[in-house]
Amino acid sequence: MPKKTKKNSAGTPATTALTAAGTDFTVHSYEHDPAAPSYGEEAAQALGVAPERVFKTLVASVDDRLTVAIVPVSATLDLKALASAVGGKRATMADPAVAERTTGYVRGGISPLGQRKRLPTALDASADGHETICVSAGRRGLEVELSPKDLASLTNAVVAPIARA
Repeated sequence: MPKKTKKNSAGTPATTALTAAGTDFTVHSYEHDPAAPSYGEEAAQALGVAPERVFKTLVASVDDRLTVAIVPVSATLDLKALASAVGGKRATMADPAVAERTTGYVRGGISPLGQRKRLPTALDASADGHETICVSAGRRGLEVELSPKDLASLTNAVVAPIARA
C-alpha cells in the first residue's frame, strides 16, 4: 500500500479530498509534453507503470446526465456498457468544454476525485486486479496512486466492465 503523501506543490482538489478522507495515496509527477498524442499513455511511460494500471477519467452523457467513466489507458470506453452500468440506455461522450466546466479540471487533467460537481461514476472492473492504480491528480503531469477500493469508495463508483481492449 502506498504511503500517504502530502505535498504542498501538488495541492489540487483531488489531493485535498484524499487527504481530508484520510486515504493512503502517493503523488507522482512528471514533465508533461504538450505534443504527446495521449495523456494517459504519456503518464504510463513517464512513470514506468504498465498502461493497464494507469486509468483515464472520461466524461460521458448517459441519457443526458453527465457521468464519469474511469478506464485503463490501454483500453477504450464501451459506451453501451457504461450506460448499462449506471442504469441508462444511451451514452455519448460529453463535450470537452462541458466536461471541463462541470468538473473544474482541464482536459488531460480531469481527476475522478475532488470534482466541482459530484457526478455518477463507473470504474472499470479491471481495476480490481491491481493492488494500486494511478489516476489524474487534477493536473497534466500529476498522477495519484491509490487502491481501487479506495477510489471506488471515495467516488461512490459502480464497478463494472466498461472498457474494451
